[in-house]
Parts: sequence; C-alpha cells; structure tokens
Amino acid sequence: MNTLASPWLDTIRFDRDGLVPVIAQENTTGDVLMFAWMNRDAVLATAERGQAVYWSRSRQKLWHKGEESGHFQQVHEMRMDCDNDVLLLKVTQMGHSAGEPGIACHTGRHSCFYQRLEGQEVRQWAAVDPVLVDPERIYK
Repeated sequence: MNTLASPWLDTIRFDRDGLVPVIAQENTTGDVLMFAWMNRDAVLATAERGQAVYWSRSRQKLWHKGEESGHFQQVHEMRMDCDNDVLLLKVTQMGHSAGEPGIACHTGRHSCFYQRLEGQEVRQWAAVDPVLVDPERIYK
C-alpha cells in the first residue's frame, strides 16, 4: 500500500505551501510546548516513528525534534481540529534529566511560550519561566 496516498493523510488541509500548523502539548500536564509546521512527509514520519518530525521553514528540510539536542518528543496522540487544518500532538517531552521537565525550546526552557504580557500602564513581555539548561550546552 502506498502510504503517501493514505486517506487519513488526504483528510488534512495543508496550506498552499503544503504545510499544516502543529501545536505540541505535554501529555501529562497540558502545557503548550511549541508551535511548528509539518508537511505531508513530516506527518507521515511522525506517525511512523512515534516521535515528532517537523518541517523547518528556515532550513527547508525535515527536522526530527531532538536530532541535535537529544530532547525528543514521544508522540502519544495526533489530533486534528474541526476544520482539518491544524494538528495537535500530545507528547512526552524528553529532557536533560529523568524526573525533570523536558526541554522543548531552543532557549533551554520547557516551553517556547515563556513570555507573558505584564503591566497595566506600561505593557511589556516578561520571561516568566526559567532556563533549565544553558542553550550553549544543548547545541554544539
């Protein structure tokens, strides 16, 4: 069977660039870890591996999350929204130490969504989540 012609893949509404937005969510805590893009090959690779594979728009190639950092995302579920144009991955974010939160962000934080809008008179973005590991130690 040609898996690239699978009906389940054909149901996904990719944009005109052949991409679909993807949200990665921690399976146990519900933390939103990151936002990325997948093309058809990335969706298929993720389903086959059981680990997240994204499309890197900056590098124009498939990106197996954790291939450089070792912080892989084990996929428990792949869900699609009601319009068939956004995917949600429920993952276990693998990390630097057993029993500690995994690192999803290239800044060394658990989540890419670490900045919160604060202030009433003067609004500003504040980093509210700690760096777990210095990114210099993660990426060589």
